[in-house]
Amino acid sequence: MTAEGSPRTGSGAQEPVGDLVHRASRQLSQLVREEMRLAQAEMTEKGKRYGKGGGLFGGAGLTGVLTLQALVATVIAALSLVMDVWAAALIVTAALAAGTALMAVLGKRQISKASPPAPEQTIDSVKADVAEIKEKAHR
Repeated sequence: MTAEGSPRTGSGAQEPVGDLVHRASRQLSQLVREEMRLAQAEMTEKGKRYGKGGGLFGGAGLTGVLTLQALVATVIAALSLVMDVWAAALIVTAALAAGTALMAVLGKRQISKASPPAPEQTIDSVKADVAEIKEKAHR
């Protein structure tokens, strides 16, 4: 033992246990903060995707209501007016239906990209960090 009370080996000096524990604690705190920032960034991205997908589904719902209204107008026009009026109404209905289908598909795609709503990359990273810490602790 040296005058400071820490063991030394003949070939090279080892750090005192207190210093090692302090450094490990500091590194672990830094690692946890970095993982939390990663989780926050990942959840922010997923939240944006859910927002876009929800907005597109909302737009699809509104356009679906308009499509039904146009369909009703088409039926009325077909029954009461000449062919040219109902044909025009049918074309508008078809265009609204196509827009509805497109928004629904795009909304579903956005929701699928955001699922599941968990920070998967962060979870995997934390698991790897824990495994590495356990491995180094057993050396």
